[in-house]
Amino acid sequence: MEPLPDLNALSDDELKELIEELEREEDEISYQRRLLHGRLDILRAERTARLKKGGAHVDVDKLSDILAKKVPPPEAE
Repeated sequence: MEPLPDLNALSDDELKELIEELEREEDEISYQRRLLHGRLDILRAERTARLKKGGAHVDVDKLSDILAKKVPPPEAE
């Protein structure tokens, strides 16, 4: 992570641009985190199903479709 620039040296437009850039970065990181959590949920569900049913598996494709529809990518600006 880069240190913040000298805030007193930034113009209003530069400050606004920096804020927008960091917000876009935050959105991307948040999106990646949600995808990771979704993948973890699928893997945990598979493991739980195997432990409960002696080897039966969860329909990973169905779960992936469900998660994909609930977690849209951030809108590009």
